[in-house]
Amino acid sequence: MSNSDQAIKKIKMFSADADSIAESSAKVIREMSLNVNLNGKAYATIACAGNYLDELAIGFLRSERILAHSDEILKIETAERENSVNVILKRKKEFPETFKKNIASSGARGKSVNANLLSPLKVPEEFNISAKIALELMKELLEKSLLHDETHGTHCSALAQKEKIIALREDIGRHNTIDMLGGYALLQNIDLSHAIILTTGRISSEIVYKVWNLGIPLIISHSAPTTKAIDILHKANITLIGYVRGGKMNIYSHERRVKIEDKRNLS
Repeated sequence: MSNSDQAIKKIKMFSADADSIAESSAKVIREMSLNVNLNGKAYATIACAGNYLDELAIGFLRSERILAHSDEILKIETAERENSVNVILKRKKEFPETFKKNIASSGARGKSVNANLLSPLKVPEEFNISAKIALELMKELLEKSLLHDETHGTHCSALAQKEKIIALREDIGRHNTIDMLGGYALLQNIDLSHAIILTTGRISSEIVYKVWNLGIPLIISHSAPTTKAIDILHKANITLIGYVRGGKMNIYSHERRVKIEDKRNLS
C-alpha cells in the first residue's frame, strides 16, 4: 500500500551561503526498514521509504527467483505498523538461516548474479521505439516524480506499455523502484515481453539483472550505465537508451530498435 504523505517529514534545518546562515525548514523523505518474511520466517530486511510494501516484497522475491507467477502465492500478510510483509507460498520451501539478507537503500547484495541462470531475451524483430517517444516518456517520468520534487531524496521508475506509462514508483533506492514494478506486474499478471522500464537512476549490473529477470527488452534512463552493465545488456538482448536529457540520448546497446521518424512522410 502507498501513503505518500507519510513518506515525507518536515524538519527544521539551516540554510547558508558564503555570507550568512539562517534557520529554515525542509521536506525530507522517510527511511525505514521493511522486514520481508517468507512462510513466517525472516528472509530479508530492506531499507525503503515505506510505500507499496506488498509490491516491494513480492518484487524482491521475484528478483531473487523465489517467485515467478502470482499463482504460487497463497497469502500476503502486510503489517504496516510492524513494517513487515509475510509472503506465504502454496508449496512450502525451507531456506537456511544464511539466506537472510540485509539490503541497503543502494540495493547492494554482496554477491553477483549468475548470468548462466538467464537466457537472452527473445525479442520480436518488430519491437522498436521512436526516439521521439523515448524523449516524451522520460519527460513524463520526470514530471510525475512528485516525491523527488518535494524532497530531492528519491529515485523514480515507471513501467510503460504501448507508449504509455501504466505504473510509477518512487523510493530512496533505485533497486527498490524496479522491484516494486516487478511486484506490481506479477500481482496484476502483466506480460512484460513488450514493456519498457523508465528510471531516473544509474544503470548498474544489478539493475540490468533485475530487468532481464523480468523479461523486459528496453530500458530508458535519465542517467548513465556502468561498463559491466553494458556488457550484460548485450548478452541479455536488452536495449538501453541512457542519459536522456535536453532532447538528446545515448543508445548503449541494440540500437536497431530505436527509430527516427521520417519527417518527409509526416505532412
